[in-house]
Amino acid sequence: MTVHALTDSWTMTRRELAHWARQPGRVAVGLVFPVMLLLMFGYLIGGGRGVSGDYLDYLVPGMLALTMAFGLEGTMLAVTQDLDKGVIDRFRAMPMADGAVLVGRSAADMLQSAVGLAVLLGVSAALGWRVHGGAGAFLAAVGLLLLFRFAMLWIGIHLALVAGRPEMVQAVQILVWPVGFLSNALATPSSMPDWLGTAVEWNPMSQTASAVRDLFGPAGSSDHVLAAVVWPLALLAVFFPLAVRRFARMSR
Repeated sequence: MTVHALTDSWTMTRRELAHWARQPGRVAVGLVFPVMLLLMFGYLIGGGRGVSGDYLDYLVPGMLALTMAFGLEGTMLAVTQDLDKGVIDRFRAMPMADGAVLVGRSAADMLQSAVGLAVLLGVSAALGWRVHGGAGAFLAAVGLLLLFRFAMLWIGIHLALVAGRPEMVQAVQILVWPVGFLSNALATPSSMPDWLGTAVEWNPMSQTASAVRDLFGPAGSSDHVLAAVVWPLALLAVFFPLAVRRFARMSR
């Protein structure tokens, strides 16, 4: 049964990857947008409120975490379009494992997210940003970023199934923005009002950004790593089964 589910999921992943070749513009926009944000906040807007030292060392990990939270609309739109056009109904008629369509979609998104991370890291290095920790700390930081993306992705998939229609995706996607900007990605919580700083510190994305800063830093510390692991796993424990269960109910 497990092999059958993995085979079905890989088939759905290949389907999503084939869409990349037919829609290269959408993929390119997804890669360029975070680079534009990095340049904008780094050179045009960035002031580094409350940040000591080089703002780029603070900004880059925050932008990497921010990128993992944004860009979910592509996956959400693909899910709702399949529902709206009846593609899912055709898959329902096939002997396919429950959730294979969703797993395939999430796998394709994770591949694109990994490419986006590589692009953003390359641009950051070109701007003069450097990783001060070792290779192990660097890989751990990348792993935390992808884990956070995976958790956010399944939240997006569940919300897309709840929305049901492509025109509702934009309204749902707006909910992601407070999570992104009510964080320590661009400024320190100490520079904010006390009540807001406390909320920002509890934001799961803030925990990921802080852990990545620790790992990229000279000491390669792990002060925030535990929270950066627990938060995404907790979100996955809630939204992954919710999404699969809702999809299974729609398939009956």
